[in-house]
This record gives sequence, structure tokens and C-alpha cells, in this order.
Amino acid sequence: MTPSDGDRATGDGGGWPRRFAGRRALVTGASRGIGAAIARRLAAEGADVAIVARTAERHPTLAGSLAETASALRAHGGRVAAVTADLASPAGRAHVVPDVERALGGPVDILVNNAAASIQAPVRDFPARRRMITFEVNVHAPFELAQAVIPAMVERGAGWIVNLSSASARPWPGPPFALGATGARTGVYGASKAALNRLTNALGAELHGTGVRVNSVEPRAAVLSEGADALVGAHLSPDQIESMEQMVEATVYLCACPPDVTAGNHVSLDLLAGVPLRVRSLDGTELAG
Repeated sequence: MTPSDGDRATGDGGGWPRRFAGRRALVTGASRGIGAAIARRLAAEGADVAIVARTAERHPTLAGSLAETASALRAHGGRVAAVTADLASPAGRAHVVPDVERALGGPVDILVNNAAASIQAPVRDFPARRRMITFEVNVHAPFELAQAVIPAMVERGAGWIVNLSSASARPWPGPPFALGATGARTGVYGASKAALNRLTNALGAELHGTGVRVNSVEPRAAVLSEGADALVGAHLSPDQIESMEQMVEATVYLCACPPDVTAGNHVSLDLLAGVPLRVRSLDGTELAG
């Protein structure tokens, strides 16, 4: 696991009100897609941000890399740390929080568990090794990272943990069962996200009153990041897609929510409508169209 120098960039963040100024954020799965977009928005609003991915190099078929995300974040003027870690490995993830705290100069205020293993196969044929990887990345990693940051959050009386979940966590109603083009292949992934939702609820309930908020958020529709597009984009119609800005807006709200907004398993578009929230661009400077 290798952190960057936690260097502080120059710049004024474009003048946008910096509600996360003075806070340190850790975002996993931030090479591209939703994780990179969340990290960008947090940095744009003043946070010092550590981003985590398995490798710093660009994926052979997908746009974006940890190094490119870090470069984009530095333009907003905060401290940035890029950490490589294999979250499927207990040894690999054990050093994430200590390395981030050293690189950013203090304890984590905001933890966003976005990294996920989305291995698609029918449950009856799902290989044991792939099942273990799915639960290591999607359940054990966010749980252990949360355990690592909670003590300092409780000591300071404030902290925000947001776990990225999925509608696949909910059981299929039936019979008959309308699995669609991909449903028959998402059972193990959905089971891991169901476990994550339940742990989110339990942690939030246990920590209520300490100032630590723990929530999950899932898209109501698909957010067509690079990875999701490769997996399911061809199977979706336009009304089944939500914008990256909508998903990010809902997530960053939970990174600054009041103490009684905790232990919830939220849906992005429902949260936007219920608060309500105005959706802004990824740099926060203007309303999204």
C-alpha cells in the first residue's frame, strides 16, 4: 500500500462556499466513476481528500485512473493523498486508515465506502473464490474501515460514514419473478449489499448520540459510470438512468447531514426530493441541468 505525499495544491477552489473546509475525507474506489466524482465534489467544497484504489494505473479498457483523479482534485486547492490498496485482502486494507491519517495530517472526518466487486454470475454456479472476493470487498472492507475511523470520530463528537449500496440488495418479489436481463446474475452481489445495508443500520443505531452518522445510499436508477456502462448499459432505457450529478448530490448531503440523519438506507432520487436538494455540477459551482 503506497500513499502519496499528501501534498497541498494551490488554488482557491473557484470561490464556491467550502462546507467541507477543514475536514478530511477518505473515498474508496476512486479511480473513476462514482467514487472519482464524489471525491471531486468533496475537494471542490474544501475537503482534504484521500482516494483509494487497487492500482494507480489506468484500466486497460476503462477511462480514468487513481493518478488522474488525484491530479483533478489538486486543482481545488486542498491536500490530496492517493493510496493503493487491495481491499479484498485483510492485510491490504489494514493500513489504509493509518496511511491516510499520516498523509492528510489527522483523523478521518468523512468515510465514503464506494469500492465494490460486481462479479456477475447465477448463484447456483457462482465460484467460491469469486463469492469470497465479493464479500471481502463489499462487506468486510467497508466494515473494517468504519471500525478504524469510528474511535477518533466518537472522540471528536462528529463523523460521517456513507456506504454505497444497490437496489439489488432487495429480494425479488414473486413468483412469477421478473429478473430481467441482468437480475439472474446479481444474486451474490445483491446479498453482499444487503449485508452492507444491515451493518449500516446497526452501526448508525449503536452510534446515535455520539455525533457519528452512518448511512447508505443507492441509485434509484443506474448511474452510467464507465464500469456500469460496460456491464448493464446496453440493457437500460433512458428512464432507467440517473445523472452522475444526482448521485453525487445525494451522497455528499450524507457527508454533511445532521446527527439525526443516521442508520438509514437511502435511495438517491428519493433523498434529493425529500430533503429537498438542488443538484449542482461536480465542482459545485452551478446548478446541473
